[in-house]
Amino acid sequence: MDGKILIIDDEPEVVENCHRLLSSMGYQCLGETDPTKALGEIERERPALILTDLKMPGLDGVEVIREAKKIDPNVSVVMFTAYATVQTAVEAMREGAFDYIQKPFSSDELDVVVQRAFEHRNLVEENSILRGQLQERFRFENVVGVSEKMQEVYELIHKVAKSQANILICGESGTGKELIARTIHANSDRAGKPFVPIDCGSLTETLLESELFGHEKGAFTGAHMTKPGLFEVANGGTVFLDEVAGMSLTLQSRLLRVLQERQVRRVGGTRFLGVDVRVISSSSRDLEEEEKNGRFRADLFYRLNVVLLSLPSLRTRNGDIPLLAACFLKQFAEANHREIKEIDPRAIRSLEEYHWPGNVRELQNVIERAVAIADSPVVLPEHLPDRVRYRIRAGAGLSGDGSMKASKQTIIGAFERNYLVDLLKKHHGHIGHSAHEAGVDRKTIERLLKKHGLKANGL
Repeated sequence: MDGKILIIDDEPEVVENCHRLLSSMGYQCLGETDPTKALGEIERERPALILTDLKMPGLDGVEVIREAKKIDPNVSVVMFTAYATVQTAVEAMREGAFDYIQKPFSSDELDVVVQRAFEHRNLVEENSILRGQLQERFRFENVVGVSEKMQEVYELIHKVAKSQANILICGESGTGKELIARTIHANSDRAGKPFVPIDCGSLTETLLESELFGHEKGAFTGAHMTKPGLFEVANGGTVFLDEVAGMSLTLQSRLLRVLQERQVRRVGGTRFLGVDVRVISSSSRDLEEEEKNGRFRADLFYRLNVVLLSLPSLRTRNGDIPLLAACFLKQFAEANHREIKEIDPRAIRSLEEYHWPGNVRELQNVIERAVAIADSPVVLPEHLPDRVRYRIRAGAGLSGDGSMKASKQTIIGAFERNYLVDLLKKHHGHIGHSAHEAGVDRKTIERLLKKHGLKANGL
């Protein structure tokens, strides 16, 4: 329930009292006594909710609604007035008001109507996101590849998309696990319901628990209002648990119960709420190995791993690199309004000979960079990063200017970068573990990261 609240009333004490009450509840508030000036605030601040009086000089509340809806059609508006009649209420609702509250009102009445207004706005935004997802059409044609290994992936997607089985997608980082998950959802019977992704490896245990299962008002410090969890939001659709191996054993136990009972209990709550979701999980780690080492529950592993879908690394997808590169070239050329329609055969050869530790995501990045810097209608080898060109140049032992010193620096630089990418990828971005294996101190790894423009958490 994030977003600002704009309070509009020609009586300063009403604005001040509402501001004080709502701020104490954890809301971010703005106030204005001039309804004409308030329209400028709406344009600048884009509040999520407007509380406005009905009877005001200059513009009345109904006119404020009309103008606010022109600026932001999704904004929620609550009217309050001392002149409560059925006629004015109906007119306000007809113009788009969400609710109506009569002066004088208690703090509890204000709290309830504001919570309901935010929940309504959240539903509107979720529906908008859903429509966008359907328009994107994550169909099979969006998953590009002609290699034998990708054909096996297509065949398995066709078989399992319509089923209700939970799916575990395994593969190295950057192989497109979320794209495959979205494709499965879009081709399932749940396609008309939400697809809700969450990165289990990037959140703390407490935050991840709240995100997944929701919490009741007052459940912990800062829980100023009730919040539904993502399993509730995704009801009828699909929850995508990205990097599920990053979940603690405690949360794994809670997730297992949700999968078994098909019910969730919010943090701090006592009621069990029924949910109907399909769970698609992903992991770049070997979950069987994690389970053997006591870091992943065996019973949860079998619940998630009803169907296992293994994505091949890009370096093993013979014939797919030119096809993917051409698709990314078209995508980024159109997005940047560039007339670049092909990739030089020498550049293609560089792409095919590179080992792609970052997989499809890295290839996408390389082509986006090439489109950004290309000064010709064709992507040439010099538009590719040194680490990619190194695979060809190392054989010749020459740099761009042909000097021995420059060639040596190029080869050493490419080696450092490739070694660093592979090392950090192996240790999931953990600098300390990477430094230990490399036999250097942490500062050396950090210096090399800075030198080559890398981020440990991006590998």
